[in-house]
Order: sequence, then structure tokens, then C-alpha cells
Amino acid sequence: MHRLLETPAFEGKQASLQVWQDRVRDPSLTILLVLQLFLLFIALPLAATGVPIAAPVAWLLLLVVLTLVVMLSQRGVAIVTILLGLAAAAASFALGRQWSPITTSVLNHGGFILAFSALTWVVAHAVYAPGRITFHRLQGAMVIYLSLATIFANAFGLVWQLIPSAFANLAPAAPGASEFVTTLYFSLATLTTTGYGDIVPLNPFARSLANLESVIGPFYLAITVARLVTMELDDRRRSRQ
Repeated sequence: MHRLLETPAFEGKQASLQVWQDRVRDPSLTILLVLQLFLLFIALPLAATGVPIAAPVAWLLLLVVLTLVVMLSQRGVAIVTILLGLAAAAASFALGRQWSPITTSVLNHGGFILAFSALTWVVAHAVYAPGRITFHRLQGAMVIYLSLATIFANAFGLVWQLIPSAFANLAPAAPGASEFVTTLYFSLATLTTTGYGDIVPLNPFARSLANLESVIGPFYLAITVARLVTMELDDRRRSRQ
């Protein structure tokens, strides 16, 4: 088996795959952003309001996004993590009635946290890869930003379901699109340090997550801008030599 992996034919296919991934990497970041924007700000809100076709469309968009990330990834660990996350989330929906609400919630939110953490890792590798800083990469940075909000939204949703009194001005969580839209709203308000104040974390775990996200938001923007500017200057310097 080891000798088979070292054959010129296998090495040639592997090299061709890597060339293809490098070629479509930057344009794919734009596609990811468009899909993510439509999923988070159109499909899921429509599903939360009860539009029948919105929920299947949201699931389809999510699968397309994660499939695209798997195709672009050159890291086996990221692919396995995404597949495990999807499997856990799918199991929570398929077998949720047979399990306790706590088990279903952990599988659902934990699965999405795993999947979007791996997505963030893959996209960050593409955004910060050596080379010119294109508009596609800037859009990829936005994908990471929205993925961070999605990860924290699922973490807030998990706390909300396990501890119904964790947030003020919120009734006990009802699993579904409505719950996620609510936690995404709070997550983005926290990540951007907007802080409307209509939803207030009371539980120590909820407050700790909110504090962490409010720190990550500004630091991510500052570090990303500094990193991309440095990479662009280095690339221009190399091109002049």
C-alpha cells in the first residue's frame, strides 16, 4: 500500500488536485460568502417565520457550503471534523424524538460547532496563504467573521437549551430555526460589540461566552487587517526583486 502511494501516477494525480485547488481557491471564497449570506440572512429567517420551503433550502445551502469547503481542503483532519459535525447534527434531527432533549441539543449544537470550526480553519488557511491579497480573500475574511458568529450562536443556543434561565427576556428555547435566528442575532450584536441590551446573559457560562466573543470580534478585525496589509507589502516587495 505504501509503495502504491509513492507511484508516479498517484503523485501526478495528487499534484493535479493541488493545482486545481489552488486555482479555484480564491473564487470559491466569494461563492462561500454569497451562500453564507443567503443562508444566514434570508433562508433561516424565512424558515423561522414558517415558510415551508425555506428550511429545506437552508439545509441544502449548508450542505453546499460544507461540501465546497471539503473540496477545497487539503487537510484530512478538517474534512473528518466537518463530516463528524454533520453526522452529529443529522443524528440529532433524525433520532431526536428517541433521545433526551439534552442529548439532542448537545449533538445538534456540538455538531455545528465542530463543522463551522473546521470551516473557519480551512478558509483561514486560504485567506492567509502566501500571494497577492485579492478581493476574493477579503471576502474570505468576511466568511471567517460570519463563521465565528455562527459558532458562538450555537454555543449560546446550547447554553440556552440546557439552562432556560441563562438569558433575560428570553423564553425557554424551542429547537429549530427560530432559536438559531435569535442566538445569531445576539451573537452578531456581541461580536460587533453593538450590545443592544434587549437580550442579557445572566448565567456565568453565558456571560463568559459573551465576554469571549466581544474580545474576539475587535481583535480579529485588527489582526486580519494588519496581517493582510503585511502580506500584500511582502508580495509587492518580492515581485520587484
